[in-house]
Amino acid sequence: MAAPLLAFIFSLLAIASTVRGYNITKILANYPDYSSFNSYLSQTKLAEEINSYPTITLLALNNDAMASFAGKRQLSVVKKVLSLLTLLDYYDPESLQQISEGTTLSVTLYNNTAGNAPEYLGYVNITDLYGGQVAFGSAVSGSKLDSYFTKSVKQIPYNISVVEIDAPIIAPGILAAPAPSPANITGLLENAGCKTFAKMLAKSGVLKKYKSVIKKGLTVFAPSDEAFKAKDVPDPTKLTKANMVSLLEYHALAHYKPKGSLKSNKNKISTLATTGAGNFDLTTSTSGDEVVLHTGVASSRLVHTVLDATPVVIFTVDNVLLPTELFGKSHSPAPALSPAEGVSPTAASPSEPPTDESPESSHSNSSKGLANSKSANAAVAVSSPSLFTALVTLATIAVFQLVETF
Repeated sequence: MAAPLLAFIFSLLAIASTVRGYNITKILANYPDYSSFNSYLSQTKLAEEINSYPTITLLALNNDAMASFAGKRQLSVVKKVLSLLTLLDYYDPESLQQISEGTTLSVTLYNNTAGNAPEYLGYVNITDLYGGQVAFGSAVSGSKLDSYFTKSVKQIPYNISVVEIDAPIIAPGILAAPAPSPANITGLLENAGCKTFAKMLAKSGVLKKYKSVIKKGLTVFAPSDEAFKAKDVPDPTKLTKANMVSLLEYHALAHYKPKGSLKSNKNKISTLATTGAGNFDLTTSTSGDEVVLHTGVASSRLVHTVLDATPVVIFTVDNVLLPTELFGKSHSPAPALSPAEGVSPTAASPSEPPTDESPESSHSNSSKGLANSKSANAAVAVSSPSLFTALVTLATIAVFQLVETF
């Protein structure tokens, strides 16, 4: 009995060692040909977001391809294209050449930020041209398949697959559409339903401080107009000028921290109001794709991304952020998320593609493969840390059972 039990224990530990997650920055650091690609993933903070997903396929560009594409383009534009090269599913070289009926559409990381963009803008068309050739292109109707698989780079089944393609996938309008100017913060906030917050920033003079850090990076958490009407929100007119300034500065960070970075954050976050260690800071938690900010008084959820144009990101939040330094500590725990709001600690599963007819490709009808998805994706729906803990726990129980047999 001891021998089979020992084999079972070692099997559990072997499996556990493969689900502890991955770090795309460290993976690519072993491949100098992708140093530029790796650098841009870090600069745009996409690396942090990629690491938060249980299953990813990265279509990597070598240094020459990156030099031709990135050039003098704005970092925010580069981020869009790299997001489109990040597939939220697992494809190794073998599965790329075994696609059902020869073609499929895969949802990408860009789909999470495409907003009201044209249908399928956040999807990539993958087509097996047979003879060992696989082509990629935008899934938007009329787009060409002009990026090709060149070689495999690294696979960790079924968490991450990195394969090289010869050219970036350029979706219609992704390069030409200019992002709203971050300099017009008040206009962006007013259009997003945060007129009260915008007016307070301008009247207090804090808006100038926001603008002063834009070049190095700015993250704004803007409460909606409805948030200021909540019963537990103090009357802003009763705050001293200094406290009003601190409150408004507390709603911004002096660096670029997009949603993916907030999802993977494990540390306290300093705000513009922070003057020393441990004061006026925030903590975060996640539930599925939702990010919650905690102040020590109450919590607030990220609702919408108003602007994500590296190095500036502006979010709307559902509650005013109340720092403990001004309003004391909470006497009750933060409200738990209901099951309807999602309780999984993992990143959200990629949304299902639209169900109506898919666009035509220049090589084949991509609608035939719309439902195709690597079945192993379901097998890694549990977060890597959670699965690792569970496997180690099972191994520990098995060890105790083994000891009892002697």
